[in-house]
Amino acid sequence: MSEPRIIDARDTFCPGPLMELISYMKRASVGDELELLSTDKGSVNDVPEWIAKVGHELISSEQIDNVWHIKVRKAK
Repeated sequence: MSEPRIIDARDTFCPGPLMELISYMKRASVGDELELLSTDKGSVNDVPEWIAKVGHELISSEQIDNVWHIKVRKAK
């Protein structure tokens, strides 16, 4: 499996990181993995809520040095 595409949304604020992810997801193929980098703490709630709502898969979510790394897989 290839490495996830990185979406660097650090230093942007809600709804910026989620909007960046949505933009990339529209262009991604089913099965593609994307990793959102965000310093906006709201992303840790916003992204999983959106992922569940639209039916994609949350792979992982972890904070490293004040940056959230949220990995998702396009499911449909």
